[in-house]
Amino acid sequence: MADETGRSRAFFGRRKGHPLRPQQAALFETLLPRLAIDLTAPPPAPASLFPDLVNDVRLEIGFGGGEHLIAEARSHQRTGFIGAEPFVNGMAKALSAIAAERLSNIRLYHGDATELVAWLPPGSLARVDLIYPDPWPKRRHWKRRFVQDRSVAAIARVLRPGGEFRFASDIPDYVAWTLSHLIQSRDFAWTAERADDWRQAWPGFSGTRYEAKAKREDRAPCYLIFRRTDEKRPATQG
Repeated sequence: MADETGRSRAFFGRRKGHPLRPQQAALFETLLPRLAIDLTAPPPAPASLFPDLVNDVRLEIGFGGGEHLIAEARSHQRTGFIGAEPFVNGMAKALSAIAAERLSNIRLYHGDATELVAWLPPGSLARVDLIYPDPWPKRRHWKRRFVQDRSVAAIARVLRPGGEFRFASDIPDYVAWTLSHLIQSRDFAWTAERADDWRQAWPGFSGTRYEAKAKREDRAPCYLIFRRTDEKRPATQG
């Protein structure tokens, strides 16, 4: 995605950590090509990407080790899931779990999620999840946070009216940053009505290893849900 100057900017850091085990490397050669989304092809109706009938399609941006993505796909077998992850080791973990559980309702994009979002047809997704993204805590790196005005507009484009953007983080500054950007957007409405709506995870949330680490270190996660509005509403001033 381009920054405010129009230059291309990635929202992720390193792509690879420790070496892959032979079985993981083999899955990159055999399974990933069968599940990978080809952005050089014209975008189809996302439901047609899956071999079995699905009622809705969701996207998870930066799925890390894949715990949340796999749990959601296991629990909602009539929903299609697209996972975007540039980090090699995270993709390897997801591939191993998909192979072990023989999940057919997941498709993958091994790269920058902004490219995938730009490729998807308008109004084609029921939900977009951004779960414990890299907070880029240093001020000079804030421009690398995934949540920016441009990315919020891009997500709004691919969500159908009534669709949801869900965000979870244990970093208060990034939570406030996300609230600020989404509340000012004419395309989204924050669904919270009481404090527990953001203090407690939404029903069915499976948790991740990042969440477990945050709780061990006494950092309180926040859970935000924003609904794609049907009509444009006046922008928030300030």
